[in-house]
Amino acid sequence: MIDLTNGSLFKLQPINMQDVAGDIQPLLVQGENPIAAFRGIRDFVTFTDKRIMTVNIQGMTGKKRDFTSLPYSKIQAFSVETAGTFDLDGELEMWFSGLGKVRLEFKGNVNVQGLSQLIAQFVL
Repeated sequence: MIDLTNGSLFKLQPINMQDVAGDIQPLLVQGENPIAAFRGIRDFVTFTDKRIMTVNIQGMTGKKRDFTSLPYSKIQAFSVETAGTFDLDGELEMWFSGLGKVRLEFKGNVNVQGLSQLIAQFVL
């Protein structure tokens, strides 16, 4: 499992959903639709209409992968910090029942307010 409390591991940037569709498609439930995907160095995070899925790519070849599902229904609170003049990164923090705080850090060009609206749509 990815250390989700350490956002500095991520520095996520947007990627095309088609780049990761083959990895996540077998894990999606009937009627679940991917919405957005973001990649760090090797790992990536996908937002669907039911959950956030993190994928930790392991090993030298990258064939071993750890998939972690974070259902929106378990989010108790969330916080967004937008990019500023000197701090160019945005952050999304979510508190999950039974897991605690999950922090994702995004490169400055990511619309974290849009992600906040997406989460609010499924949580509130």
